[in-house]
Amino acid sequence: MQFRIHLYYVYIITNASNKVLYTGVTSDLEKRCYEHKHKLVKGFTQKYNVNKLIYFEIFDDIELAISREKQIKGYSRAKKAALIDQLNSNWDELPYNVK
Repeated sequence: MQFRIHLYYVYIITNASNKVLYTGVTSDLEKRCYEHKHKLVKGFTQKYNVNKLIYFEIFDDIELAISREKQIKGYSRAKKAALIDQLNSNWDELPYNVK
C-alpha cells in the first residue's frame, strides 16, 4: 500500500516594488505561482500585479495551513515584513518549484 502525504503552502507574494503584500494558501505552490505570474487569477493579485513569491511555509494539515493563513492576514504590514525578513531579508523572489 502506498500513502501520499499532502502538503499545503501558506505563501506571501508581492509586486516588483514590494509595496503590496498578498497572503494565500494552496496545495500546489508551483501551479499557484504560475497562475499569479501569468495573471490567470482574477482579482486583487491581477489588479495590483502581485506575482513575486517572497515567503512560504509548508504544512501537512490543511486546517493548520488555513489557520496560519488567517493569522498572517491579520498581521500588520510591519509584522508581515518582520516575518518575511526572518527568512528572506532581501525579499528576493524564491523558487516555487518545491516538489
